[in-house]
Amino acid sequence: MEHAALVAELTSRWPEHRVGPALSRISALMDLLGNPERATPVIQVAGTNGKGSTCIMIDALLRAAGLRTGRFSSPHLSDARERISIDGEPISEERFAEVWGEIEPFVRMVDERKLDGIDMTFFEVITGMAYAAFADAPVDVAVVEVGLGGSWDATSVATPQVSVVSPIGLDHTHILGDSLEKVTSEKAGIIKPGATAVLAGQEPAAARVLLARAVEVGAVVKAEGPDFGLLERHPAVGGQVIRIQSEGGPVGDLFLPLHGAHMARNAALSVAAVEAFLGGQPLEPGIIEEGLASVVAPARLELVRTSPAIVVDTAHNPQAARVTIEACREAFAFQPLIGVVGMMADKDTVGVLEIFASAMDQVVVTRARGTSRSLPVDELARTAEEIWPAGKVQKAPGVADALELATLLADAAGPAAGVLVAGSLIVAGEARDLLAREQETNS
Repeated sequence: MEHAALVAELTSRWPEHRVGPALSRISALMDLLGNPERATPVIQVAGTNGKGSTCIMIDALLRAAGLRTGRFSSPHLSDARERISIDGEPISEERFAEVWGEIEPFVRMVDERKLDGIDMTFFEVITGMAYAAFADAPVDVAVVEVGLGGSWDATSVATPQVSVVSPIGLDHTHILGDSLEKVTSEKAGIIKPGATAVLAGQEPAAARVLLARAVEVGAVVKAEGPDFGLLERHPAVGGQVIRIQSEGGPVGDLFLPLHGAHMARNAALSVAAVEAFLGGQPLEPGIIEEGLASVVAPARLELVRTSPAIVVDTAHNPQAARVTIEACREAFAFQPLIGVVGMMADKDTVGVLEIFASAMDQVVVTRARGTSRSLPVDELARTAEEIWPAGKVQKAPGVADALELATLLADAAGPAAGVLVAGSLIVAGEARDLLAREQETNS
């Protein structure tokens, strides 16, 4: 089967945004496969924002330390293969098909049982593929990003050695609950007996829930502030130079090729997670330096084009939008800044747009192709027009049209102008693909 057809078949299953909150189906699959999720130690990462970049940095640090890694991430920007990486690279189309061929008969067996009334979801299937691929490789450690929540997320079929929690905010409230305590309670489910919980700085309400969970299960806690953290940072060309507190004491002059204070804090969290995995042993400064310098995090304030400058980011909720705008101002200082924004219908559209409007002089609203979750352009435009001054909101039916219009606006505004694409991971991925193809054509 061609790769695109295979991905289409898999994604036609119960979609990720309609979760089946139970571990019954993924547990049944793992049992049929001989429990590959137990074949390698797991570092599991949950949170509202920063999960993906933290996993990427943990992966890079582990590889710098000489370990073979598997990394599971979600969702993907361009290709489902991105979700299953070994030694920092997505598995090949051929290997993706092989893994599916190996587990497909067992997936069908679970489907026939209709556990909790549904077939296996797409997310459960690709999680199962990841654990099977990691066991077959084999890898020394699996870095696993939670899809949604924590306690019943399919990735939680494994018992992590290290449970990492990035900053938590209100998101997916229709699924996880309408308060910070309820959301945190679901995410705290990844903290298991015998694990080390590595916790980013949190709002007090979230911190109380996480610490109570750690006490309940007897997990060791490493917390940002008393145990590790960011000591200082300075913007630099292509990223920033940071100094962090590690198990071995302060480590400085570390180049991180990512922008923003939030990424610097994620780097400190990642180092703490790896040191916890190594039993509390400090990483050598040279390994930290090598690992962080090698980080590549697509669509995290990624400059994908110049003349005019176009930056792509995945910010899709108010918490992420706020740190993205702060980092964009610091790293690029565009004058003016023109936005290309698309939103999913289940997100806090007003909250995100109000933050974007504080920095975006003009905005082109658009819609991602291929998903019914995208907010219609006219509806998004009506909301934006209530936030931006008159005449500052324009509409484009698709991302390609939006990029073309934003480019014209930036060209007309002068050499200091720039474009920021944000509001949806799907929009960011589509924009990134379009710009990459344009670059290939021009070269």
